[in-house]
Amino acid sequence: MIRNKVLLLLALVGWLSTTAQAQTRRPAGRPAKAAKAASLDSPQWRTEHYIVDRDSAYANPHVALRNLVGGNRRFVENKSIRPRQDQATLTKTEKGQKPFATIVGCSDSRVPNEIIFDQGVGDLFIVRTAGQVMAAASYGSIEFASWALGAKLIVVLGHQSCGAVSAAINRPDVPGHIITLVNSIKPAAEKTKTMPGDRLDNTIRQNVLDQVNELRDLEPVLAKKYRDGEILIVGAVYNLGTGKVEFLPETMQNLPVSRASAAPTKPATK
Repeated sequence: MIRNKVLLLLALVGWLSTTAQAQTRRPAGRPAKAAKAASLDSPQWRTEHYIVDRDSAYANPHVALRNLVGGNRRFVENKSIRPRQDQATLTKTEKGQKPFATIVGCSDSRVPNEIIFDQGVGDLFIVRTAGQVMAAASYGSIEFASWALGAKLIVVLGHQSCGAVSAAINRPDVPGHIITLVNSIKPAAEKTKTMPGDRLDNTIRQNVLDQVNELRDLEPVLAKKYRDGEILIVGAVYNLGTGKVEFLPETMQNLPVSRASAAPTKPATK
């Protein structure tokens, strides 16, 4: 009887060994899961996800712009990679910041800048007010990002259905300091009175265009850096429904040539 138990035990061990081997075998040509994970660094994956090297974006304003365009495409196409959001990045950025772009945007809670551009900790320097209205404190913040931190790109980002712009058109009675925001956008609203199409949409775009020109002419820091090609200043409008950022063609023409050479596309630094 003991002999039978021993034989049964040996048979069970042999069956378990055979089963384990069968589970680890793969049909010829089928890649292992580890190999599939490694493909995330492949040129094809980088191309499909519009990846631009983080350091290249910091060195060249045109590459920085491509980085934001690619990041928004990932967001719209549900391919977000959420780079540089780990503990290693937190440890690194604790020692200092090195943003490659400044976003001058509206305070609207539906426009989360790092998410819609699929960027990480320390990538974007954000200056936000309702209607992206600018005054001395905003100017100083934007100049600081370019002059002290080395940010190469400034994007003035408006958005669809902006309440501040709507108020500038409709001029409701508002309390407190809200009127200062409305008054700052009124010039853009006046320019769109006779334009064909939706007046709110037209004024949102016009407001961005005016603000881009304002920053390009802002002395003494930004105007010189823009003329010399050290930075780019462009405008865009975010669509709340689709998540797409439209960079306004009027601000993308005749851009100054950067002094830095365009760097090759590399995998994202995570």
